[in-house]
Amino acid sequence: MDALGNPVGFHLTGGQAHDLVGADQLLPDMEAGVLIADKAFDADERVLQPLAAAGKKAVIPSKANRKQPRKFDRHLYAARHLIENFFARLKQYRAIATRYDKTARNFLAAVHLAASVTRLN
Repeated sequence: MDALGNPVGFHLTGGQAHDLVGADQLLPDMEAGVLIADKAFDADERVLQPLAAAGKKAVIPSKANRKQPRKFDRHLYAARHLIENFFARLKQYRAIATRYDKTARNFLAAVHLAASVTRLN
C-alpha cells in the first residue's frame, strides 16, 4: 500500500499460509522507505534484517513473546488503518469475501478488478 492506502502489488497465497509467505514475495520489490505492518511481520530474519540492510524503516510492534521488545513509532503506526480500510472496502465484494472463484487465476483477477474499481471511486 502507498501512503494513501492504495495497493501497489498483490501476491496470492493459500488460505492456510502465514502472512510472511506473501511478504517474502513482495518485500524485495518494495520501493517505499517505511513498512507499516502488524505483529505477524515481527520476524528478524525474514523482515526486519532485510529491511534494515536495504536502509528502510520498519514500523512493526513487537510480539508478546519477544524477549527484547523493540520500540516503534506509534504515531506512524496509527496510519495502518488505511490498509485495513482498503481490505474492508475490498471485502464488500461478495466474490472476494467468500473466495467465490475456484481457480487462483480467476480469484486474483477479481481482486485486481475490485481494487481498480475501489481506487477509481
